[in-house]
Amino acid sequence: MLKALLALAATCTLVWALNVPHGTVPPFGKLLSPYRGFWQNGERPEDFPAHQTLALPGLLAPVTVRYDDRRVPHVFAQNDHDLYLAQGYLTARDRLWQMDFVAHVAAGRLAEIAGPERLETDRFFRRMGLGFGAQKSTEAALADPVSGAVVRAYSDGINAYINSLTPATYPFEYKLLDYAPEPWEPLKSALILKYMAFDLTGRSDDLRMSNALRKYGPAVMRDLFPDYPTRESPVVPAGTPLDFKPLAVPPVPQAFAAAEAPYTPNQEPDRELGSNNFAVSGARSETGFPLLANDPHLQLNLPSIWYQVQLSAPGVNVYGVSIPGTPLAIIGFNEQVAWGVTNTYADVLDWYQIQFRDATRREYLYNGQWKPVRRVVEHIKVRGKTDRLDTVLYTHHGPVVYERPQRPFLPQTPIGYAARWTAHDAANEFLTFYRLNRARTYTDYTAALASYGAPAQNFIFADAAQDIALWPNGHFPLKWREQGKYLLDGRDPAQEWQGWIPAAQNPHVKNPARGFVSSANQSSVRPEDYPYYLNWDYGSSERGRRINQRLEQMPRVTADSLRQLQNDNFGMNAQLMLPRLLSLAGKLPPASPEGRALAALRTWNYQYTADAIGPSLFELWYDNLVKRLWDDDFPTDPKGLAYRYPARDRTNNLILKEDSSRWIDDRRTRATKETLPLLARQSLSWAVDSLTRKFGAQSAKWRWASQKGTDVLHLLKLPGFGVMDVDCGGGAGIVNATTERTGPSWRMVVALGPQVRAYGVYPGGQSGNPGSRYYNDMLETWRVGQLDELVFLRTAQEPNTRAATAWTLQGK
Repeated sequence: MLKALLALAATCTLVWALNVPHGTVPPFGKLLSPYRGFWQNGERPEDFPAHQTLALPGLLAPVTVRYDDRRVPHVFAQNDHDLYLAQGYLTARDRLWQMDFVAHVAAGRLAEIAGPERLETDRFFRRMGLGFGAQKSTEAALADPVSGAVVRAYSDGINAYINSLTPATYPFEYKLLDYAPEPWEPLKSALILKYMAFDLTGRSDDLRMSNALRKYGPAVMRDLFPDYPTRESPVVPAGTPLDFKPLAVPPVPQAFAAAEAPYTPNQEPDRELGSNNFAVSGARSETGFPLLANDPHLQLNLPSIWYQVQLSAPGVNVYGVSIPGTPLAIIGFNEQVAWGVTNTYADVLDWYQIQFRDATRREYLYNGQWKPVRRVVEHIKVRGKTDRLDTVLYTHHGPVVYERPQRPFLPQTPIGYAARWTAHDAANEFLTFYRLNRARTYTDYTAALASYGAPAQNFIFADAAQDIALWPNGHFPLKWREQGKYLLDGRDPAQEWQGWIPAAQNPHVKNPARGFVSSANQSSVRPEDYPYYLNWDYGSSERGRRINQRLEQMPRVTADSLRQLQNDNFGMNAQLMLPRLLSLAGKLPPASPEGRALAALRTWNYQYTADAIGPSLFELWYDNLVKRLWDDDFPTDPKGLAYRYPARDRTNNLILKEDSSRWIDDRRTRATKETLPLLARQSLSWAVDSLTRKFGAQSAKWRWASQKGTDVLHLLKLPGFGVMDVDCGGGAGIVNATTERTGPSWRMVVALGPQVRAYGVYPGGQSGNPGSRYYNDMLETWRVGQLDELVFLRTAQEPNTRAATAWTLQGK
């Protein structure tokens, strides 16, 4: 009896232990339960029948949904309300956890899911004001009858799906983390857009530049950090005339604020987050109609960043990709037009030093007067711990992200400064995409852009009426030259943003003589061709120059030639710099490891293909040489100040032309005077040694795909739920911009004409369920550089063997 009682007690204790959380450790009994655990998330054929009728509360009329062989829903509704309610419902069926998780990140609510280790993440995103900006944009969207109806219906559709779930049918990640879905609201959709704004415009070098200004002075900064590169092919072609009368440009104030703060290494928005887009006119295409291509470069994740959908109702029939958690198609096409986006790299985030009146920090000085500080108490829930309160100080500039000396979450963040950021301002991006989805003409396209705020994007456009165009677009502050290149003085009204560039005066080009438009995050326009200041530092010019070079050489462009251009692996920086590096290295013993490396590089064709060893050698060699040149002058020592290196264009000019530059010698080695040849040989030896340690002696194992190591990770970085070491070429600064963790998150090519045809793919799948075969079924097509022809249905009844599944949604 005693043994039985002890066994029963042990069993009860084990059951209890497995079904309650222990701190931040989830209850594994629930996860492993055959009745409600992860076993229930495996997808069976009967879970997705070819025909069924589903009840969807809130519908005004039946909705037909055709699914194609990639599990893309083609939604046919009889009115806008039902269209977006159905979109919300269907997106949630496939991606509920993903969109909920991203909304939690943007809102600063990760700690309530993951525990105290994410507390600083939450504090940072709240202090950066993502929720502050999202609330303003939500109010703007809801105040407009059109966009308000869209976001409300979309939220209702998501909630209809959430209400249909039980703990047994929750997506896998909810079970793993042991929490439940909560009701959706329009604010969450706005938060997701603000997170995209942070990802694309939340990076800032103002602090690092100010530290360098204090150290070296303005003359050195003008030399090493010029406002425009020597090698560039801007978005707006050189010499494009203005079609507007400019506003007066504010004068440059006499003084700048230049503060310094310790460097603390951490993860920042990636400089390689960019994109390509290009469109060719009918005169340059084989069909006689324009073609448009777009491939946004973002983090490569599972579930995929994008979700394909076709949306059809009276007045609209559009195909494209949406961001899960937000309605409409963000990039796409209809029967008359196509559009896409890339990041502009405009400077829309500046930092203003705040002088508080005293230690209470309740007033700050501005224009000679003390102004009250608005104090916002953030209530942060922390899983397994007591809740935390965090007071954020708001000035008229924006939130003071860190008011006291401490280790910042991101090293770009200065202490005692307020963030002035366009993502804090009200805008109605939902209305922009609503209008783009329905656009028929160039006039419709420009009208749609008028309500767009952030993140600033290069909106490319083409239509069947033979127009092509490109507008770098968003809310651009009216600045004096170089305003925001350095930290600013929050006391001085002259250092404020002086208004806004009128939307109609944003840079733009329509139907240029060269017959194509393109953007790849390079400079928007030459300073001499445009009256306003947008930024001094853009993405490196190689992708943009290579795209324009290739397009100029294409007399009869096809959809497939644009696909090939998206997959172009040619390295323009290597073409420019490798001959110089080989010359600097000189002659080395042919049998030595360095001599063998030089022999391989002399026969390399500058292609960043998966099997080439040239990219592995060149990238390590070049990057280490750059580090040896600049690290003594702009160190990245965690115990020192934060600095950045001069841009690639300026560095290349030094290596190519300035053998006697004072920047070559390493000031830390007083006994040796470094020369470019010495640094080049040292860097080559370092590169060879690095590859030898990793792969052994020089061989095919040094191939670029192995050195680069592209991974497509699960959002939680769960082992086994991503795809590691994807075997592909490309790289930073390459048109095929596939790096270790970033790359083309969606490739699309659209051929306009009497019958529009389009092609696209992304590195993942439609389903967010790891137990579904549609979780990453498109990855292989993406890896080898191919595209799927996209199924575009004109009616709900149109026969198509690739869209055999047909569901009916109807209200209760």
